[in-house]
Amino acid sequence: MLRPMRKTTWALALMLALGVASAADKPDFSGFWKINNSKSDFGPMPSGPDKFERKIEHKDPELKMTTVQSFQGNERTSDVAYTIDGAQHTVKMGQGEAKVTATWKGKVLEISAIREIQGNEIKSLEKWTLSEDGKTLTSENNISTPQGDFAMKWVLDKQ
Repeated sequence: MLRPMRKTTWALALMLALGVASAADKPDFSGFWKINNSKSDFGPMPSGPDKFERKIEHKDPELKMTTVQSFQGNERTSDVAYTIDGAQHTVKMGQGEAKVTATWKGKVLEISAIREIQGNEIKSLEKWTLSEDGKTLTSENNISTPQGDFAMKWVLDKQ
């Protein structure tokens, strides 16, 4: 009778170890980040922002960030918090709200958002990746609007 218990114990230990290894494979996006305009692609925008800084606190499954951005002299700060659990949550974004689903696809964080701006539904799918050295955060964003679809890529350097 002792043998089956040992097998069960080993099986549980293995499952726990694999679970910990799986969680450790997910990147930690925590840090202070600044936009690298020369490596980014702003889609239909003629140029990048004058300033784009992001402070991220990431303790999976919670991710909180404060973004400070300036474009043509207009600066604004926004705070947002995501729960990375694959469920849809209503999240305050700027002066409005969005229905957001954040989930892991391997090492990629996918953030899907649906919001209404001036009576128009805007959908976006962001894919966040972290470089192997942890110094570059890339956000590829596909946006769908009633006027058409476009893509942007924001490359942020860790400070």
